[in-house]
Amino acid sequence: MDLPELTPPLLHFLGQSAYLQLTLFENLSRAVANAPTTDAKESISRVASLSLAKHHALTAQIERHGNPPGAVMEPFTAAIDTFQRSTQGADWFENLMTCYLTAGFLDDFYLRLAAGLPGDYRAKVIDALESDAGADRMADELRRGIEANPRLASRLAMWGRRLVGDTMLVARAGLAASTNHDSDEARIEPVFTELIAAHTRRMDSLGLTA
Repeated sequence: MDLPELTPPLLHFLGQSAYLQLTLFENLSRAVANAPTTDAKESISRVASLSLAKHHALTAQIERHGNPPGAVMEPFTAAIDTFQRSTQGADWFENLMTCYLTAGFLDDFYLRLAAGLPGDYRAKVIDALESDAGADRMADELRRGIEANPRLASRLAMWGRRLVGDTMLVARAGLAASTNHDSDEARIEPVFTELIAAHTRRMDSLGLTA
């Protein structure tokens, strides 16, 4: 399912989604700096580069429209920075879990929302968001951590459940609501049900309960 009727204006969509990718890149860069092993540094550095490539693909569409990316992203920085602070974990594994789960959830969400974008912007944005996000690499690092310290599993499961609410709120902020609240909710509910199901599958792949 998609959300074309609730897709915001093009620059709103691009500004918010581009800044989210930049924020993810910042989080992943910190994960590289704080990684517990050299192998982990190398692996997560590749994930960070993929996130930065997505950010650049989205800002390229802003520039194509004739606008400076910084100015277009600026209206969304305060809310997304608050989201970033609220989803900072207590250690490296919780922070990597944040990157793994929020990137998956928000990429899925914005892919559905992109269905309502105009012209060939739609195809270019979908191509960018469908590109590899490095989820397998992040999942592998989390599994290794859990295998080395099984007690980590319960804490990461709790942290994963905690992330859902904040991530849903930032996703909802990307919608252009109509004047009919009931109609909007009828469209939104099945999409968020699918997104939560995908979140549950990500948790399951780590051996954790969502």
